[in-house]
Amino acid sequence: MAINALKLSAYLHGCLWSHLLPAGTMREQAAFLFCSTETSGGGVVFEAIDQTCLHESDFAVQHTDHLELTHETRIRLIKRAHAMGASLTELHSHPGPWSAAFSSLDRIGLKETVPHMRWRLKKRPYLAIVVAPSGFDALVWSCDPKIPQPLVGIDVDGVLMTPTNASLGGWSDD
Repeated sequence: MAINALKLSAYLHGCLWSHLLPAGTMREQAAFLFCSTETSGGGVVFEAIDQTCLHESDFAVQHTDHLELTHETRIRLIKRAHAMGASLTELHSHPGPWSAAFSSLDRIGLKETVPHMRWRLKKRPYLAIVVAPSGFDALVWSCDPKIPQPLVGIDVDGVLMTPTNASLGGWSDD
């Protein structure tokens, strides 16, 4: 089985989770990582080399249950990743009291976004993460553009945080 992982420093992990799950708001938030990737044993290790936290002006829609990037934001992210020779990792939050899993709207968006992003970025692997107060879930696209693989976890300075893996099923038939 392929082992896919993301490496983050404790500092970056703290910054990302603070941005994604701020106190006092129930609106979803988002961030992107620009990652170097290394293929190992059929899996991909993503390592964050830069990041950007998105803000209100980066969204066409920002609600408690749905996010949509502006066209300009999407172009800016692709251009930056392309210039860096990097893969993209998207992170967004579900700030409510729900378990960490991609929603049906997330899945629809990923089915449209991932093939486009991978095409624009020369088929580099793509990682999507959803963060909730109770944990996180993650999906990796490295081979099959339609069916994601699991992420074994996020390595935060040597400590492995594991995803719920609640979103793995149903990609071939929904």
